[in-house]
Amino acid sequence: MIPLIVTVNVLGWPVIHVVLAWLFIRLPDECFAEDSWLTRQRDIERSGLHYRTTFAVQRMKRLLPDGAPWLGGRSKTKIKGRNSAELNTFMLETRRAEVAHWCMLLCTPVFYFWNPGWACVVMTVYGIAANIPCILAQRANRIKIMRILQDSSFRNDRIPGRRQVGGKRI
Repeated sequence: MIPLIVTVNVLGWPVIHVVLAWLFIRLPDECFAEDSWLTRQRDIERSGLHYRTTFAVQRMKRLLPDGAPWLGGRSKTKIKGRNSAELNTFMLETRRAEVAHWCMLLCTPVFYFWNPGWACVVMTVYGIAANIPCILAQRANRIKIMRILQDSSFRNDRIPGRRQVGGKRI
């Protein structure tokens, strides 16, 4: 009986992650075009300062896998372009990923049906450890992109700090 429980636990999380990621990738972009109650920026986030200082998201996010390209979705490791359309698309994908990871985390109680108490704690810790860093990274990226798009120096579909000389960006 114990080998079966261990197998279900070890295979359960990857199945949940892959199935939910696959489903969310196939949802229409319109579902994530605007912030929802869940994804909107909160006052406590202080324009992303906590993500950079308290959680060290800039260093942490390099360690996180991006499973979307494996399942036919858009990558969130790099922004493809430096114009407002690409930044808005990237922001949409951060919403999609954040909501998907919240749903993955909400699947934790499924493991409570067959596990003893100590294993429920282990499954909960795993669910938190596997999803919260991804959620924090998505929120941090979205806040950063929102700041760029709202920056008054963001004109002519260019990133602030880039100059144009003779029609070419440098």
